[in-house]
Formats: sequence, C-alpha cells, structure tokens
Amino acid sequence: MRTKYVIVEPYNPKWKEDFEAIKSEVAQALGKIALSIEHVGSTSVEDLSAKPIIDIDVVVKEEDVSEAIARLSKIGYQHEGNLGIAGREAFCYDEEQKKHLQVHHLYVCPENSAELKRHIAFRDYLRTHEAEREEYSRVKAEAARLFPDDIEGYIAHKASVIEKIYKELGL
Repeated sequence: MRTKYVIVEPYNPKWKEDFEAIKSEVAQALGKIALSIEHVGSTSVEDLSAKPIIDIDVVVKEEDVSEAIARLSKIGYQHEGNLGIAGREAFCYDEEQKKHLQVHHLYVCPENSAELKRHIAFRDYLRTHEAEREEYSRVKAEAARLFPDDIEGYIAHKASVIEKIYKELGL
C-alpha cells in the first residue's frame, strides 16, 4: 500500500472506529496467538495531523509469527517480508477486497521487537507531549504541501522531528 500522493489531514476521531473495525477482523482470524493489536502511527494520537492511513502492529510470540502470517493470508493479506526493517513483518492486501475498511498498513511484530517498542514509545510520547505533538503536526502538514507527489521527500522533511523525539526517548 505505497503512498502515491501525500495528503495530511487534521486529526479525525473516526480513525479510532476505523482501527477497531480492522482490529476486529484481524483478531477473529488470529485468535489467541495475537497478544495484542496496537493502533500505532499518527492516526492513533488525538490532535495529531496524519495521512488517513491506519497503522497497526499485531503483537505475537516469536514462535507464532509464521502461524500469524498463514492465518492472515486466509483473510486476504499477502505477506511482503520485513521490507528492510527487522522486527516486523509487513502485509499488503487487495484494496477491492478490503474496501469496507479504511486504508491501513498491517504489521506482525514479535513481542520483543525493537521496532514495536519504537512505535509504542513514539505514540505514547506524542500522546503526552503537547508541544512536540503540535510541532510534528505542523511539520507533517508543511511536508505534505512541499512534497505532495514525493513520499520520500515527505519522509525526509519530517525526519528531524522524529529523530529529536527518538533521542529524547533514548531510542
């Protein structure tokens, strides 16, 4: 689900409902092997502007990663590997098959994954640090204006704010 055109919107409370709808389908498919299903990324932070794409980390035990991949394939998700980021397995899907759900990125992460810990720490930090949340919102909106057709430019433009937060978190 590669972003082709960058759109950043003000926070939308509906994103919580969108997450819950996706979570429900994923939880039903995974059953007890899902230790938790986490809403991460900018749509999970109230008052933070975001691309309207729900990011989800499914947390499983290390030994259950393969089973999670198999079960998700049965409900229309295709495994894409880790896409160069250790500690998470990425999935794509046919947009027509999942049109009843908000556009989303789905990842399976072992419970000890460093990438999972970064996602959770970043989300929780932004939820509790208003000034940094406002700065990140501003920079994201600016990046979308400057790089509407260039996801790499968008990502690079906001990288300094992300790195500053990671540094504050010791990540």
